[in-house]
Amino acid sequence: MEQVSHQETEEILRLAKLSLLQTGDFVELGCYKGDTSILLAKLLKDEKSDKKLWLYDSFAGLPEKTAEDSSTAGEQFKAGELFVSKREVIDKFRRANLPLPIIKKAFFEDLNPDADIPEEISFGFLDGDLYGSIKTSLKLVFPKLSKKGIIIVHDYNNPELPGSARAVDEFLRTHPEFRLTQKHTLAILSR
Repeated sequence: MEQVSHQETEEILRLAKLSLLQTGDFVELGCYKGDTSILLAKLLKDEKSDKKLWLYDSFAGLPEKTAEDSSTAGEQFKAGELFVSKREVIDKFRRANLPLPIIKKAFFEDLNPDADIPEEISFGFLDGDLYGSIKTSLKLVFPKLSKKGIIIVHDYNNPELPGSARAVDEFLRTHPEFRLTQKHTLAILSR
């Protein structure tokens, strides 16, 4: 996989499998080419789960960076970078012979929490790369997280994308009921 390491993928799938025991759907905010999405959909299919998979992406590439994203190591991450079309993700699901997830094309701040986010979430993978995207993703997901649900934020402590860690750290300061476990560049949040 291009953006998520093999070790991170193993951890994501391990925690997603644990989340099958909780009520609520799976969400991925920032699906890019759908590589992780395919693995989550395959897990749901193999486990014969009735959970739905919801995918969110701008399909326009990255938004503009903010001051919180400033990093000389991450100069290559500019607005429009990491562009992929929604059609590419849909075609990937069809080639894998997997049911199509619910796909929402929007920047995260344009999503309606009531209409666009499932009522209950057992597992969330947040891979928005930048401060604003992660901060917004957390605001959308945590109120709907089931009691023992899990949120994973990618790029935590990634020197190229420091905004991700800043957004997670701010969230944890205002939500002491969540604890942080870190594996690789994954921030794992649970109650």
